[in-house]
Amino acid sequence: MVRVTTSDRRFALRAGAGLVAGGAFAAACSPFKSPSGAVAPHAPASASPGPASPTRASEATARPLAAPAPRAFPRQPAQISHGPRGRSRVALTFHGQGEPSVARALLGEAERHGARVTVLAVGSWLDEHPDLARRILDGGHDLGNHTQRHLDINAMPAAEAAAEITGCAERLRRLTGSIGTWFRPSRATRASPVVETLARRAGYPHVLSYDVDSLDFTSPGAAAVARNILGEIRDGSVVSLHFGYADTVAALPAVLDELDRRGLRAVTTTELIG
Repeated sequence: MVRVTTSDRRFALRAGAGLVAGGAFAAACSPFKSPSGAVAPHAPASASPGPASPTRASEATARPLAAPAPRAFPRQPAQISHGPRGRSRVALTFHGQGEPSVARALLGEAERHGARVTVLAVGSWLDEHPDLARRILDGGHDLGNHTQRHLDINAMPAAEAAAEITGCAERLRRLTGSIGTWFRPSRATRASPVVETLARRAGYPHVLSYDVDSLDFTSPGAAAVARNILGEIRDGSVVSLHFGYADTVAALPAVLDELDRRGLRAVTTTELIG
């Protein structure tokens, strides 16, 4: 495994630079065990998808957006975990939920490096923060669907799983004019065959997986997040990250610096695959 050249002290300095605003952080896409062995609880989910606030939604859509729609890539499998290995490009994908200030900090840091990312948004998060749909698209990033309530979609009956996919798709369409460019299942690396079929019926030709897991949702520290990414990333990689964790914000500047040093360009998943 390749070791990160940046010292832990650098990460501490990065973390203290004021990128993270205070607030609670969101649950990750899979449960993890604490040192005591107990499964850490996830943030509570709403009882039902529910409509977005009309006031917030109308403010967020005051100007029409020309958001891209999903694309079919005939040479790619139904579930995509990485892009072409022969080009020096990678995709950083963020699961969209958590404190809005953290999301804005991460987007801003990516843009300062000339990077573009992919955000897989949770529908209930968009209900609470509809302005972030515009912020993501205005930055030139991909915006996709990460289900409505961020539950274990592979374990659901088909009808409930379909509602999770279409519920988020409807929010995206209302806010942006599109159902988003990608679908990623919640709390799973890959979709079950049933969920894959449901996603295709909802308008997503592909399910987006990944081949590099930052494990930032386990809060291992910024240096560990960077090691997890930089030790595995290579041409064509798709990296799983989250908006909801301080370690991610602290690690991202050094990760982007190292990608620049290696000549790896961070692009949207659409650009990576296309």
